[in-house]
Amino acid sequence: MASRGSLDEQMGKAVSHYSSLFTLPSHAKIILILFAVCVFGGILATFPMNPSFHGLTLGLFFGITFALITVSTDFLIHYGSMKTDPIFNLRRCSALSLFSCLFWFAFTFLGGVLSVFLMNSNVWAKFFLIGFFAALILRLLVFSTVSFAGSERILASSLLQPILCSVSLLLMDKVIGHSPTARFLFLFLFSIVLAVLAVSLFIIFVNRVGEKKLGIGSLPIFKAFLANWAEDLNAPLESILERFGRERSVRLSILAFKAGEKIKAVVVVPAIHPGPFKNVGSSPLPYMIQSALENKLGCIVSVTHGVSGHELDLASQLENQRVIKGILESVDFSTLGSEATPFIRTQVKGAKASCQTFGKCAFITLTVAPQTMEDLSRELELAVAKEAKKRDLSPAIIVDAHNSIKCPFDPRGTIEPLEKAAVKGIEQALLHQGSSFEVGAAKVVPKEFALKDGMGPGGITVLVLKVGKQETAYITIDGNNMVSGLREKILLALREIGIADGEVLTTDTHAVNGIILTERGYHPLGEAIDQTKLIDYIKQAAKTALNNLEPAEASWRTITIPKVRIIGEEQVEALCVIAEETAQLSKKLAFSIFSMAGVLLIALLTFF
Repeated sequence: MASRGSLDEQMGKAVSHYSSLFTLPSHAKIILILFAVCVFGGILATFPMNPSFHGLTLGLFFGITFALITVSTDFLIHYGSMKTDPIFNLRRCSALSLFSCLFWFAFTFLGGVLSVFLMNSNVWAKFFLIGFFAALILRLLVFSTVSFAGSERILASSLLQPILCSVSLLLMDKVIGHSPTARFLFLFLFSIVLAVLAVSLFIIFVNRVGEKKLGIGSLPIFKAFLANWAEDLNAPLESILERFGRERSVRLSILAFKAGEKIKAVVVVPAIHPGPFKNVGSSPLPYMIQSALENKLGCIVSVTHGVSGHELDLASQLENQRVIKGILESVDFSTLGSEATPFIRTQVKGAKASCQTFGKCAFITLTVAPQTMEDLSRELELAVAKEAKKRDLSPAIIVDAHNSIKCPFDPRGTIEPLEKAAVKGIEQALLHQGSSFEVGAAKVVPKEFALKDGMGPGGITVLVLKVGKQETAYITIDGNNMVSGLREKILLALREIGIADGEVLTTDTHAVNGIILTERGYHPLGEAIDQTKLIDYIKQAAKTALNNLEPAEASWRTITIPKVRIIGEEQVEALCVIAEETAQLSKKLAFSIFSMAGVLLIALLTFF
C-alpha cells in the first residue's frame, strides 16, 4: 500500500498538471485578443508580398474576415455540437480558436516573408496550408482529449472553423497571383486526413497507459479529472470510481450528551475516510454528516477523523447518502451513562493519548504532535479496542486527531508508542472514580475562511466537559490537518480562559484538496489562514461553551452500515499515477507523432 505522503504527492502533481489547463482570461478579453491577432496577423501575412496601402487594406480586410468567421463558428460550435458538453463552454471554444489562429498566422507570416525572399507566390499558399494543418491538429487534439461529445461532433467541431476560414484564401487572389488549383485542393484534403490519422494514433498510444494499469483508457480518466477540476462535476470521475469499487460494511461511532430532555451535543467518529479530493466520493462527508444531524437533532455536532485511510474512501455521492441515511435511521440515545472520569493525558516516546470514560464507553484521542500526524492504521484501532475490552470498557471510540503536519509521515515508528500511550491512558482513567459531569457546546463558522484557505464549511465546534473542578475541551475544526505547532498554541490560549487541557481535532475533510496549485494540493489549517484570527474564533466559541455548561448524561452507540461501495487506496493512487504518466507520455508522443506528420506534409508540399 502506498504511503499517505506519496498519495498526496501524486494528487498534487495531477492537480498541477490539469487545473492550470483552464486558467483563462474572461471571454470578452479573449475575443479582443482574438481580433487583434487576426487583424495584425492578416496584415503581417499579406504586407510582405504587397508593401503598399492596397496591400495593407487587403490584409486588414483579410484579418477582419478571418476573425468574424472564427467568432461565428465558435458560437455555432458552442450552441450546436458542443451544446451539452460539460467542458466546452463558449469561453473555452474561443480560447481554443485563439491559439489555433496564433499557430495559423505564424506560419502564414513566415510564408509571406519566404515568398518575397524566394520570389515564389506558391510558397505563401503552402505555408497557409501548413498553418491550417497545425491549427487543425491542435483543435482535433484538444476536442478529442477534453470533450465528452461523440466522435462525429468532435470531428465537426474541429473542422468547421479551419475549413470556413480557409475560404478567406479566395480573397488573396491578387496577392498570391492565382486562385487555388485542383492540386492545392488535393493537398488541402490530404492534410485533413493526415491530421485525423496523427491524432488518432496519438490517442491510441495515450490510452494504453490506463488500459495497462486499470483496464480503462487514459483519456476517459483525463476527461473525468478535467470535468471535476474545471467545472466541479463529480459524476464522470465517480462513475469510474464506482467501476473499481467493492462493497463492504462501514462503521461509525457516536457519543452524545443529553442535558435534561434535549440532546446538547454529538460527537461522530466515522471509520470512513473523507477522500479522495474536492467533491469526489466521501471528500465532503464530514460536513454532510454534521449538517444532517444538526438538522435532525438541533444540537452542536462534531465530526472527527476516525482511524481510517484512503482504502476507506467512498466511491460516490450515492454512497454518502446511503451512509447518512443509515446514521439518521439508527440514531438512538436510550443507553445513558451519568458518570464520567476526568480527562487523562498520557505520553509514550512522543506519542500522546487522551482518555475519558463515560459509563463503560472509553473516548480516546491519539496524536504525535508536534511531529507529523497522518492517517493511522486500522490495526492500531483494533489493538486499542481489544485492550479496552479486556478492562471491561466497550465500546472504545478512538479518534485520530490528525492535527500536525510538517514533513513526510512514517507510520511504522508511531504505531507501538500510540498503542502504549492509549492503553496507559485507559488504565489511568480507570483509577479514577466516575462522577457526574457538565457539558457545554458551541459552534462558529468564520466567514472569511474558505476551502482554498483550508477551512471546510463545518467551521469550528467546541465541546467543553466539566468533571469535578476540571474543565477540558475538544475542539474540532473542519480542515485537513494543521501546521505543526498550531495545536500547542490553541491549547495554551484555552488555558488562558480556564480550560485546563483538551485536544484539537480536524475532520480530515478532503473538500479542501485539489482546490489550489501547491505540492500538497491543499493548505493545512494555519498555513494560509491567519493563526491569530483562528485562535480568537476558537476562544470565542470556548467561552460560549463555558457559559452554557449544564449537567448532562452520555449516550453511545456504534452503527454498522452494510454494502457500501468503497474504493481502495491503490485505485486512487493508480488514477493519479495514470494522470501523471499520461501527461509525461503525451509530451513525447506529441513531439514525435505530430513532428513526423508535419515533415510528411512539408515533403509532399515541396515535391508536389
